[in-house]
Amino acid sequence: MECFMQYLDDLDDLYGAVGLVWENLRRAVLGLITLTMLLTGAAGGVALALVHPPIALATGTVLFVILLYRSVTAPYGSLTPAT
Repeated sequence: MECFMQYLDDLDDLYGAVGLVWENLRRAVLGLITLTMLLTGAAGGVALALVHPPIALATGTVLFVILLYRSVTAPYGSLTPAT
């Protein structure tokens, strides 16, 4: 019976180790996705500014107004990162 319990404990340790590796891999993939989206958005903004400057200015103004509105109407402390 003791061997069976040690076998189950080893399986539990293996499951935990795989979970830790999976979490690191998930964080790396999410970081790459975030970086790709950020660079794509920046490149799209630059391209829009080069092709249609008035539309780029209008889009930037709308996004800035939305950001200001959100910062004014959000509950206190909800925009600060959790520590």
